[in-house]
Amino acid sequence: MKKILLLFLTIILVSCKKEKVDGIIIGDTLFVHQSLTENRKMENLIYKALKKEKKAIVELKNFPNGGAASSYDLGYVLTQIIYRIGETNFADILREIPKSERNGFDGLIAVGLEYGDNDYDGKMDNKRMETEFPKLTEILNE
Repeated sequence: MKKILLLFLTIILVSCKKEKVDGIIIGDTLFVHQSLTENRKMENLIYKALKKEKKAIVELKNFPNGGAASSYDLGYVLTQIIYRIGETNFADILREIPKSERNGFDGLIAVGLEYGDNDYDGKMDNKRMETEFPKLTEILNE
């Protein structure tokens, strides 16, 4: 009986994870490897990032993801946020962040643009940061 109850509770907890937060898709690899606690933390950070909270944006960039394809998914989360709040607003936030904290954004944004589906047409976008986000490219290359 205890095993059945434990299995039931596990199924309920796992099914409570969110693959999408306010329209922002968390890619499969990142989502699958998240615990419920990590998923809730990411959910909270996404909501705050959409409200343009710089601390949340830095925390998202540094979010533990396990590397490899999960990093691509994290980049995709960031590019969706950039599109939603606008490049100019994201650039303003980056300007307020110390240069030491800007490290890593360029790589994540680049893979989010290249491998993400930011136009939601079912295909990887294969876009480049230099042409898609010239303001961000300039700031991150300072």
